[in-house]
Amino acid sequence: MGIQFFENEKIFKLDTNNTSYCIALVDAFGYIGHAYYGKKISDTDLSYLTRIYEAPYVPSRNARDKLSFLDSFPMEYPTHGIGDFREDCISVQTQKGHSALELGFVRYEILNGKPALEGLPATFGDNAQTLIITLRDTVTGVEADLYYSIFEDSDAIARSVKVRNAGDEAVYLTKVLSASLDMDDKDFELLTMHGSWARERHISRNPVNYGFQGVSSIRGESSHQHHPFLGLLTKGTTQQTGEVYGFHLVYSGNFTGMVYKGQFDNVRAMIGINAEDFCWKLETGEEFQAPEVILTYSEQGLGEMSRTYHDLYRRHLIRGEYKDKTRPILINNWEATYFNFDETKLLAIAKDAAKYGIEMLVMDDGWFGNRCDDNRALGDWFVNEDKLKGGLKNLVDQVNALGLKFGIWFEPEMISPDSDLYREHPDWAIAIPDREAGLCRNQYVLDLTRKEVREEIFNRVAAVLDSANIEYVKWDMNRQLADLGSLALPADRQGELCHRYVLAVYELQERLISRYPHLLLENCSGGGARFDPGMLYYSPQIWCSDDTDAIERLSIQEGTALIYPLSSMGAHVSDCPNHTVGRVTPFETRGYVALAGTFGYELDITKISEEDRNMIPKQVEMYHKYHMLVANGDYYRLASYGENHYHDAYMIVDKQKTEALLTYIQVINRPNRHSAKIRLQGLDPKKQYRLCRFDINTGEEVSFGYSKDAAPGASVSARERTYYGDTLMQAGILMDNLWGDFKGCLIHIKAV
Repeated sequence: MGIQFFENEKIFKLDTNNTSYCIALVDAFGYIGHAYYGKKISDTDLSYLTRIYEAPYVPSRNARDKLSFLDSFPMEYPTHGIGDFREDCISVQTQKGHSALELGFVRYEILNGKPALEGLPATFGDNAQTLIITLRDTVTGVEADLYYSIFEDSDAIARSVKVRNAGDEAVYLTKVLSASLDMDDKDFELLTMHGSWARERHISRNPVNYGFQGVSSIRGESSHQHHPFLGLLTKGTTQQTGEVYGFHLVYSGNFTGMVYKGQFDNVRAMIGINAEDFCWKLETGEEFQAPEVILTYSEQGLGEMSRTYHDLYRRHLIRGEYKDKTRPILINNWEATYFNFDETKLLAIAKDAAKYGIEMLVMDDGWFGNRCDDNRALGDWFVNEDKLKGGLKNLVDQVNALGLKFGIWFEPEMISPDSDLYREHPDWAIAIPDREAGLCRNQYVLDLTRKEVREEIFNRVAAVLDSANIEYVKWDMNRQLADLGSLALPADRQGELCHRYVLAVYELQERLISRYPHLLLENCSGGGARFDPGMLYYSPQIWCSDDTDAIERLSIQEGTALIYPLSSMGAHVSDCPNHTVGRVTPFETRGYVALAGTFGYELDITKISEEDRNMIPKQVEMYHKYHMLVANGDYYRLASYGENHYHDAYMIVDKQKTEALLTYIQVINRPNRHSAKIRLQGLDPKKQYRLCRFDINTGEEVSFGYSKDAAPGASVSARERTYYGDTLMQAGILMDNLWGDFKGCLIHIKAV
């Protein structure tokens, strides 16, 4: 690992363990261009890769065709209005109404460590090194610091930009993206993730064509509909083969991520804050910090990219007490009761939960103000003692006496028109004066950019947390931002509202976890609308989706696990018929799918069948047996139900390759079909492994294998067998058809 500047060659070279990233400083003006990003290389004289020795040449050699140069040079951070007619990263509006910038090299600095980003979530680590390249526009005085950080234990690169007004008068930033990457097209495909409420992060792959393609959000959050991630893949890339470039924005608000293929078959990938509804006033001497982007390169397919992101986020983004700690198995009362509960009902759930090994009760929406449905009371964060007789502390003490922890739900960013808070402060809602704001879920969004609003809401939440032994908070957000207006911002700063709002959310959550360092915080936004790296900086887990159906979750969790560690994915066993899609799946299968996440329950344990209830202790045992492997191991995707429409399979391998867990879900059974061949991944070819199937009925592991002595059709051997890792990975194992649909099993693989 290392960052160097080679003076003679005018090349910045960033080497991780397996990759190189090279930036070329060219021409007297100081243009910086992207030279190379990919598998680690040795040479440093790489300016030729920017084609500066070809027509139209650099401007100092061919001033008459400067625009042709600008429109083809692989700019490291492209600017607006000077002749690069492709998409740009940054534009301004000056006092004279001009928008052009031309940023030239001024200086550089190489630091040990990684500076924090003021007010923003970002990766961290002492074993990092950072390059800062400063660029300047001589006309406006606008400067940009380009940050690049690498880590000793990762092949990821963290990029961000800080813009500074070093001129004599105020300017308006109308666009500032965080990163750009210019490359020759390698017959790329673009991988993105799309969705909607209850079906987030479904994977989509399409060929990169001429012009613009990408994803974005203007909803005030990263959103259900799109995800702040781009993957550029060479054609035919699989989990194990092909080149992959990943771009992941560490941000929780409006974003854009796009790919532009130009006339010379070059591809420009860019990501950052969405320029729509964005305009930031920079007075002389002021700075603007753009959010961070995490870049990865893999030459071994999507799987290697996934594992790079997983390790980076586990080691360098997630913080706090629960970073590496086993999470308690919780039961949430939302799908059990919705708003129809009191302390008697909650205690009944808690008593049965404790009896069967569950470790925490979470009280969801409906405990405060006159909140008897979702039409009222948001903002009135005071315990409803008509519903919880004896108060919150009385309930929590009784739950704790049963041996359970206690958690609670909040939606701190919202306000209901029918609430005491709104009647007292109607101006605290985001709205445009003289225009009636639209409702969503019969609620408005609080203007958290105002300090007095943040103070009041934080104090109300803190008063509840201080009143009892509360060890978990679910922080929800069920309304997107529209009718953008703030009474606290002057006319020429209204374009700052959306970004200031995100900064305010970050400030509140930082304050919360600082005051309550032992609190387990789980973020949520109507399920998965704010499942992004920015939120992971404050909470080690995020509710993955409001759709808890095990079969729907296969695609949702596959997309999520493409870039997020399994330990971050909120996943529960819920009731059937499922409350979202009405599907009935076996209780056993629901447990297997939820195991690939934080694992918990969302049902009325007092009403489910005795058969299902009796399976809970075995699922609890299953969780504790395998959780640390699932949370910390390397993830390998073996089969995708979304692609084959038959079965799903993935496995987790520990870092020493001594233990692995295979999850196999047969979604649809078909008659007269051969067993499914599953080739394992990630094992040591030279080690021998024994395979055992977890028996949910007994909680024991049963030998899994094949023998000439076994009865016809049996996949459980009459005697134990071992297999070399290379056999399991190249030849594979056979999974017999399971009787029925929506069936699954766990195979535990241990080195002998």
